[in-house]
Amino acid sequence: MSSSALLRSTIFRREREATWERLEHLVARVERRGLGSLEPRELAELPTIYRATMSSLGMARAISLDRNLLEHLDSLAQRAWCAFYAPSRSWRQRLGEWLLVGFPTSVRSMALPLLVATLTLLAGVGIGHGITAADNEMFYAFVPEAYAQGRNTTASREDLREGLYAGEHHHGSLAQFASMLIVNNTGVGLLIVALGFLAGLPALLLLLFNGLLLGAMSAVFSAHGLGLDFWAWVLPHGVTELLAILLCGAASMAIGGSLVAPGTLGRRQALAHAGRRAAPVVMGAMAMFGIAGLIEGFFRQLVSDLPTRLALAALTALLWAAWLGLGGRMTRERA
Repeated sequence: MSSSALLRSTIFRREREATWERLEHLVARVERRGLGSLEPRELAELPTIYRATMSSLGMARAISLDRNLLEHLDSLAQRAWCAFYAPSRSWRQRLGEWLLVGFPTSVRSMALPLLVATLTLLAGVGIGHGITAADNEMFYAFVPEAYAQGRNTTASREDLREGLYAGEHHHGSLAQFASMLIVNNTGVGLLIVALGFLAGLPALLLLLFNGLLLGAMSAVFSAHGLGLDFWAWVLPHGVTELLAILLCGAASMAIGGSLVAPGTLGRRQALAHAGRRAAPVVMGAMAMFGIAGLIEGFFRQLVSDLPTRLALAALTALLWAAWLGLGGRMTRERA
């Protein structure tokens, strides 16, 4: 942002900030304790400061002010409408609206950090595969032995194939295995989000490391003609699991970006705004880890047919793309 644009944004904010802060204070009270917590004079004040904030949002969009300021005002306006004007709804209605509108809309609002996270992971896969294919010894730099479990450069084709198609767990223990995976993956996702307070860079490193690990593993299987089989083993649950990790990475970068480049909002306010944007995305990602754990714990252990595995991976990818890409768009167009 140029110095003149920054000055214009600062002046715009200074002239109107008291109104926004007043509205945010009332919104926070209603969100915590309901409309009944407001006094009559505060209820009478609401329409005026709400309209003033909406006017500020319109002006900010018209003159292309600082993006952080625009996002803050847009978020505040939406919260105010939900708190004061939205009709009373049951928890089922609110959950349905979040699933169909709130979550996919929040994901799309993080398109740029999600793209960066995706490219980082893919770069790791490509680098890990290429380096390991060129030098088998580099496999051990990318893949911990505890993770490889014998699926390394010294394994025979028969051993590698058996690991892909033989049931690794008795059916009686599948539920326990799925539960372990869900807890583990959720912990990884929360760690990535927490590292956002370090400017999001550790999250990028974790994504890169995950990519290197996947790429190195794929190189080992590809060397024995099992590359497609390996990805058919990974992707039925991996589409959902990797997408959830990418969403956590995007949320982490959004939080980190608010600290590095807060714009005219100031770091505390920018961080609060980024946290509100990230929260629905992280909640959705946690649910996705649960889905991925169930697929990995049950489906992958019970189904050894290659076409079926690939079909599930493709179907899962299409469903996520449709939901996250289209969810909430028609609602916004009607609004």
